[in-house]
Amino acid sequence: MSDQNQMTSAGRILLVMAATVVVLAGIKAASVLVVPVLLALFIAIICHPLIEWFYRQGMPRFLALLPVVGVIAIIVLLLTGLVVQSANEFMQKMPEYRERSAAQFEWLAARAESFNVSLNWEMLQAQLDPSRAINLTMNMLSGVGNFMATFVLVLLIMVFMLSEARIVPSKIRLAFKQPERTTNNVTAILHAINKYLALKTLISVITGFIVGFGLWLMGIDHFLLWGVIAFLFNYIPNIGSILASVPAIIMALIQYSPVMAGVVALLYLAVNVIMGNLIEPRVMGRGLGLSTLVVFLSLLFWGWMLGPVGMLLSVPLTMVVKIALGENESTRWLAILLSGDEIARVVDKPEEAGRLIPVGENNASPKT
Repeated sequence: MSDQNQMTSAGRILLVMAATVVVLAGIKAASVLVVPVLLALFIAIICHPLIEWFYRQGMPRFLALLPVVGVIAIIVLLLTGLVVQSANEFMQKMPEYRERSAAQFEWLAARAESFNVSLNWEMLQAQLDPSRAINLTMNMLSGVGNFMATFVLVLLIMVFMLSEARIVPSKIRLAFKQPERTTNNVTAILHAINKYLALKTLISVITGFIVGFGLWLMGIDHFLLWGVIAFLFNYIPNIGSILASVPAIIMALIQYSPVMAGVVALLYLAVNVIMGNLIEPRVMGRGLGLSTLVVFLSLLFWGWMLGPVGMLLSVPLTMVVKIALGENESTRWLAILLSGDEIARVVDKPEEAGRLIPVGENNASPKT
């Protein structure tokens, strides 16, 4: 009898694993449709409290949507114009950049010769040609360009989501057997995502401003574009700040000298240390509840599944998965494995386990 139960349990596990693979394969295959929906969903989550505030001030809901949608449209159009203008200016200055880079290569080759290191001049010039810098920058901005290309679709989906938000609680009460628990779970997820995205956006804005202002003081070309890239890539955990620094460092190398490139690298390092390791943990607190390893692996996984947008949304998507797993006793152990250092407190205070995995009564009260 025990052997039969073990076989049944093993078969159930295999069935769940097979179903998970099929679902993930379907999501990856349909990423062209899934990505706009996810972007619209997370933007709607951020904007919903603002629309509710307008509504409480006496403004009808459909009118409350207009200023929010208008601000988003203006921001995206400004970003598009900035990218196009910067690309045009770069191409116009390409001969000047090529001449400067040639001088930098000669200096580098001379320094190497003084240490008895011979460099292949032609190969070095081919590898570090300024045209490669613009190609690298455009590749890094491809995710942003794809978002801009589907902006109208994302905006429409977001508007419909926000217009339907007020009747979602009524649908939940009619659709589920335990509507209060389901409502609490949904509220907890929305609260966690809203808090993370709001704080991350604020920190990213400050990061982008500091980087752009610092590069402006140094006289680096296209400093506004590099600040915007620092803002956007700050959403990508762990490696985002490293990726954002590459085009600015290359620009400083081509425009000035290796010394200036090193100064720019130090600027990015200082901003990353201050914002990423000092200010962000204090502001975020224990809000994420994810281990560092899980955050990095989620970056790789969602990036593979959904591309650049998946990398930007890797943390909130993993937070949703963790909270959902924590609400079911059979999958609660997976939520615990995804948790961060705070789960260690359970060893000393077992009574806190229910508040850590999953979110408990504390998360039922916040309204988004």
